[in-house]
Amino acid sequence: MTGRAPVQDDPECETERHQRDDADGTSRGKEDGEGADERRRTRRVVGEFAGRRPPAAGRSGSGAAESICGLHPFVGPMRHAQGPLLSVDVSAREWRTEAIRDARKAFVGGRGLGTRLAYERIPFDADPFGPDNRLVFTAGPLQTATTSFAGRLSCTGLSPLTDGLLSSNAGGFLAGNFVGTGHSAVELVGSSDDPLAVHVRADGVEFEAVPDLAGAEVSAVTEWARERHGLEAEHVACVGPAGENRVRFAAIVTTEHRAFARGGLGAVLGAKGVKAITFDGDAAPGPDLDAAARDVASAVHREAAEDDHVMKAQGTPSLTTFANEVGALPTRYFSERSFEGVDGLSGERVAEKKTGRGTCARCAFACKLPTADEATGVETEGPEFETIMAFGSNAGVDDLPAVMHANDRCDELGLDTISCGDVVSAYLAAKDAFGDAELVHDLIERIARREGIGDLLAEGLARCHDELGVPDWTMKGMEFAAHDGRALAGQALAFATSNRGADHLYGGMYVYEYPLVDREDALPADGLEGKAAKLVESENRNAALDSAIACRFSRGTLTDDRLRTLLDATPGELDALGARIVDLERGFNNRRGRDRGDDAALPYALDGLSAALDSYYERRGWNRDGTVPATRCDRLVSCE
Repeated sequence: MTGRAPVQDDPECETERHQRDDADGTSRGKEDGEGADERRRTRRVVGEFAGRRPPAAGRSGSGAAESICGLHPFVGPMRHAQGPLLSVDVSAREWRTEAIRDARKAFVGGRGLGTRLAYERIPFDADPFGPDNRLVFTAGPLQTATTSFAGRLSCTGLSPLTDGLLSSNAGGFLAGNFVGTGHSAVELVGSSDDPLAVHVRADGVEFEAVPDLAGAEVSAVTEWARERHGLEAEHVACVGPAGENRVRFAAIVTTEHRAFARGGLGAVLGAKGVKAITFDGDAAPGPDLDAAARDVASAVHREAAEDDHVMKAQGTPSLTTFANEVGALPTRYFSERSFEGVDGLSGERVAEKKTGRGTCARCAFACKLPTADEATGVETEGPEFETIMAFGSNAGVDDLPAVMHANDRCDELGLDTISCGDVVSAYLAAKDAFGDAELVHDLIERIARREGIGDLLAEGLARCHDELGVPDWTMKGMEFAAHDGRALAGQALAFATSNRGADHLYGGMYVYEYPLVDREDALPADGLEGKAAKLVESENRNAALDSAIACRFSRGTLTDDRLRTLLDATPGELDALGARIVDLERGFNNRRGRDRGDDAALPYALDGLSAALDSYYERRGWNRDGTVPATRCDRLVSCE
């Protein structure tokens, strides 16, 4: 690497490029005049959206004090992530830094910044497994704050599962090491024919050939990082065999048990030939919070420590029994909505297996679940509620240690437990084999390595259900989470409109319908009247939260007022930020052929869906066919 000083906040016009010489391990640096041209490359656009955004020249920049090109009004820049974009080309073994000040100001960080960069830099007709797809890791302004609920990192790219733009975030301890490199965003582009480790530091990037790690499970990769580089698991994001084998729901795993799980971004990393990426550095994290924000951060941290919430003992499995009671727990591949064996999978049973307190970086809430079963010898972290659904009730398995084993193998192999469990349950349905835990475990191994029937199942439900002869329980290609929409109508609408697919966290309407909120904020579980408006509000807030980045379990502690103070935002700015993000996600996916038909494709009837979609689109200012007006996204990108 070059011996330049650690990266500080990026000068507006500076772009650097560096290339590692594979022959002698040295690196060279030079000015890169082609960076802007590369960013503005011409792309083929699909269907009615033919044509490309107007050139960025003449954009209003930070002078747009009242609006962003007249869309989504705001007063001024909020507190945002600091540092330039680090762009890493794994094909050429080159890296460069690029100024992204306007993008950071308009989209804050995390999911927002990742979406903004991906929208502009990934061709609309890209192959998810091709070299033109990009993985963009992003931090938010809260990753530099000393408070609870902020130990997360975001990753954005074109999903091989949904074929759309998708962001995922992971907890653990990786985020602090990421921001220590001095970058607000790190993207990977290109692909390598041979397994690579990419080491990101404050002073540059190293590329390391790692042929011996081909096929290695996650714990073996983290042990290699420890022994060879003195880096602990919290410095590492890697793929297991599933990512290398391009399983469409492969995860990127960090801190051994935390994952960028949903949507198959692990398969994208594997397709790029990157087995692991590591982050390490002690660069200045950016400006400190002001006094008001520090007071809020302290209050949030104190309340997280003092809260006696049931999740501290049981984690998300605390919801299992209740979801079962209200008929919202998918069972035997979605053929039923409650499970007679739920007592064996309850939060109480999980708590009995806990071996200590688990947490993410700096978080006093400590809701994670290190668990062990003495009889079988299995040790893992979890399972979470969604995993209990996927490998428990939906598979007809009522044995918690069996679910723990499935959870552990998914972590080691690098698989999203929800998608994997649903796919396995589909196979059990096809073979009338519900309850066969040994078969469940065998299928997990086969999927990760694409062996036998595993090669078909690795394609995901949307691509294999016909051959299995079972219904397609996906939305936009993504397998369903729990919180069954047949019991929770607003959550069904949230599954329908989500740009990610059948993900429970995108809209998160289930929290209002169980309810898991104060009585005055609760909604009835049945019917859709008035719920489109609430869904827009919830999607926007979640997008803003994912940009900060803050954990969803901060609900009730990190109030809207507190979040505005932490981000130095005015009333309405958080909603406007979220709307910009949802617009860009939808606009990208529109250009790949997604529209109202995809929103309406629920696998069950939902009374009032058509009218609710009309209301939802109207509130968002979209066309009635579920598309964003053709010029809006281009204006959002070119006119920050």
